[in-house]
Amino acid sequence: MLKGMIVNGTPLRGQVHPDFARAVELFAGQIPRKGSGGAALCIYHRGEKVVDCWGGTRDEAGRPWQRDTLSLSYSTSKGIASTLLHMCADRGLLDYDAPVAEYWPQFAAGGKESITVRQVLCHEAGLYDVRGMVDRAQRMLDWGYMTEALADAVPRHEPGRAHGYHGFTYGWLVGELIQRVTGKPFGEVLESELVKPLDLDGCYVGLPADQMRRRARLLLPAAFQQSGDAVRSLERTVRPLARLLSVAPLPIDLASLASALIPRGIEALDFNSKELAAAAIPSANGFFTARSLARIYALLANDGELDGVRLLRRETVWHASEVQNRGIGRVIPVPMHWRLGYHRVPTLGIRLTNAFGHFGFGGSGAWADPDRELAMAMTVNSGIGTPFGDLRMVRLSSAVVRCADRRQPLRARA
Repeated sequence: MLKGMIVNGTPLRGQVHPDFARAVELFAGQIPRKGSGGAALCIYHRGEKVVDCWGGTRDEAGRPWQRDTLSLSYSTSKGIASTLLHMCADRGLLDYDAPVAEYWPQFAAGGKESITVRQVLCHEAGLYDVRGMVDRAQRMLDWGYMTEALADAVPRHEPGRAHGYHGFTYGWLVGELIQRVTGKPFGEVLESELVKPLDLDGCYVGLPADQMRRRARLLLPAAFQQSGDAVRSLERTVRPLARLLSVAPLPIDLASLASALIPRGIEALDFNSKELAAAAIPSANGFFTARSLARIYALLANDGELDGVRLLRRETVWHASEVQNRGIGRVIPVPMHWRLGYHRVPTLGIRLTNAFGHFGFGGSGAWADPDRELAMAMTVNSGIGTPFGDLRMVRLSSAVVRCADRRQPLRARA
């Protein structure tokens, strides 16, 4: 275990178990060398924290990434919102196969009275068209406006007959369900049900004013910031991963991609602003440490229990991780194998049958593999990635699994 180290020429801080040194070497190689970004990595194996390290810079001034640095993690936030909803289901507050309108009566408008909680969780509700719901992206900072817009919305396809990634809308759909069945604001539920029981050091959706100082600044490539065609820029980031994860080259549906992921005026929305950080957007603006994300997924990898704290029944975790649909969706040309709020974990040359998690635009991500009792999380502030992760996460996940398999044999899920 080391407090400070140089790995492949990159200074890192933290602790690394020797069994996972190869994964950390790859992680270090992914951190920019010229002061243009940083990252943090945390890994749990069999309930033990085996890696907790960080390096690089957290802002344009080149200030170093710290142990407590929080990073905006985009869609990685969806996995946390999903976990909270499963906790509600575990306690009998809602049923996966009940209509959403049973808990949120206004939602029945527009022919949505039969859409179930399950269809929302596996992206089959047909409500991904955020571009058609808001006239400007600034609206997304207003929870009430967005939930009213979703209650009034009409599905883009018959619910349950297809799936399409609800890039932005997922968070309000799941978040409002959580608020309705608990009677508490989303952030309060997150704090009381996950943060305090697991003693998390950084897990927010809606960043408090006294935590703003901990934020890493997003450092996007200049070419992306200057592009006037957000759809084409996003398309260029999607294609490499789509080719890797699909069995054959597939066309990208730019219309669906734009409707779900490019709300009008998104180029004017400053994701580094305090205003956006303070809003609650459970699909897109969670601020996390890798340590907190890894602890949550370590709990899921261990059938709902960690360090003597049980937050979910084993049966609930298993049900949540069952594949609900396969094939190509209407928004992204990649077979995500949607579970209930999570997707498959892509790797190179390794099949993770029961692993699940959620990755995000920009490169962050977190996942659990119950077969190996393995969990990992990475937070970053540089690069673009895709709406569902990028090759950095794929390569790093592969290296982490290989380290775990060399350390202890695979335990098949019984």
